[in-house]
Amino acid sequence: MRTLAVIPARLGSTRLPRKPLQLLAGVPLVVRVWQRVRELELFDRIVVATDSDEVASVVAEHGAQVELTGECASGTERAAAVVERLGSRDFGAIVNVQGDEPFVSRAALLGATRMVTERGYAIGTAAVAAPPAILGDPNVVKVVTTGDGRAMYFSRAPIPFLRDAADAGLQRSLIYQHLGVYAYSVDALLGWKTLPDTPLEHIERLEQLRPLAAGVAIGVALIDEPVRPGIDTEEDLARANRDWTAFTTR
Repeated sequence: MRTLAVIPARLGSTRLPRKPLQLLAGVPLVVRVWQRVRELELFDRIVVATDSDEVASVVAEHGAQVELTGECASGTERAAAVVERLGSRDFGAIVNVQGDEPFVSRAALLGATRMVTERGYAIGTAAVAAPPAILGDPNVVKVVTTGDGRAMYFSRAPIPFLRDAADAGLQRSLIYQHLGVYAYSVDALLGWKTLPDTPLEHIERLEQLRPLAAGVAIGVALIDEPVRPGIDTEEDLARANRDWTAFTTR
């Protein structure tokens, strides 16, 4: 079953201006993400999707396929625009790889993809077991699932909530940090934009709550490896540059 990876790259980031073109070990960040995805050899085709002629030119110079998608409200809409532009429905899964994740995990990408190609979910994503400390951080998205891996809810709030201290051990076994990787069937991706807005999406500022509220099944692959944060700030970029050599030579 053929798979397509789309790397959305919006130039107008606010917390880290011109983020896709910031340098990571001397190479633009979005190019590093494309190189990482390519070296994993998981996908039949990889496309960088951007609203910027400048980003498109830089990416093309490094040999990547690029599509100009214009203004889009989210990375999901940008991925859908690529599929519409290519006019291809012969992919078993389309995988959205965030353009600020140069350390993206092979296990997360593979797990999310298999939720669609093997488990039959309309949408697949991934999560990792995490310590209770994340529960108080609204910047970390948590997820709870059914026993067979179907997402019940995603939230910035502490879920599952601990009502009685005696259940702390049980709570710890169910704390999962959501990883921002998505795989979609073609129909689910193209249908995402047609779904009605939901108050939950606006309240939490989490786009995945739109299909979830509409009854779309989202499968969550639980992976067992450390979380490497993406790049949103100057501090994140400095850390990534410090970590890059160790990551690429391991």
